[in-house]
Amino acid sequence: MRFAGLVAIISEELEEKAIEIAKNAGAGGVTILNGRGLGLEEKKTFLGLTLEGKETILIFVLERKLSLKVLKALHKELDLDKEDRGLAFTVPIEHIAGINKKEVKLFEEEIKEEI
Repeated sequence: MRFAGLVAIISEELEEKAIEIAKNAGAGGVTILNGRGLGLEEKKTFLGLTLEGKETILIFVLERKLSLKVLKALHKELDLDKEDRGLAFTVPIEHIAGINKKEVKLFEEEIKEEI
């Protein structure tokens, strides 16, 4: 079984919705990190200070095909093409240790349903 890491960097307000979308698409566990970000064009406040947006970084370890399904669901339902909504991407995982066996079982069931 091959795995991929799915990383979603989204505005803090969309965190719960994104997790729900991912779980409905078949994702299990998620690691949640807090972050700050600057866009291509810095936003200034009336005092001339730079406004940094608060962001949530969601990291999922998924079976490779499932990661694409979850990515597509996040893209569509969060409307990530709009400005300041966030972005999501996958990265291949070559080696892995410590993954929960229940999670692997869920991945296997998800794959069987697709076949």
